[in-house]
Amino acid sequence: MAKLILTNEVAGLGSPGDVVDVKNGYARNFLIPQGFAVAWSNGGQKQVDQIKNARAAKVLATQEEADALKASLEKAPIKIMVRAGKEGRLFGSVTRNDVVAAIEAAGIKGVDKRSIDIPAPIKSTGEAEAVIALHAGVVAKVTLAVVAEK
Repeated sequence: MAKLILTNEVAGLGSPGDVVDVKNGYARNFLIPQGFAVAWSNGGQKQVDQIKNARAAKVLATQEEADALKASLEKAPIKIMVRAGKEGRLFGSVTRNDVVAAIEAAGIKGVDKRSIDIPAPIKSTGEAEAVIALHAGVVAKVTLAVVAEK
């Protein structure tokens, strides 16, 4: 068995900075030549500790950013301007792209359209809700104010 330090994410094995034991052939023929890992040493263990400390600080920073983004998203309804008929029925429906565009128009950056979940199709004017997954464990429930264009 070979003791290695992973330098990249390897599916089913670990993330960067993890110390793993793998078979010699897997290490010699795949992980080391592809640059996914380096041989373990005492000096390498110090690098592992530094990588883990940096990763923990980054997770904490992104957690704080996600909490701040959640607060700014939930404080007021996001206004979406859409084309609608006389009785408030939309020509089409509100999509994730429309939600992202409205959020950016409100001056809030950092929302990915793939993280937005619209539970039910929005096909009329009025208020609706969308759920946005910002970070692990941080979910914002956003109120959407769907308004007809003049």
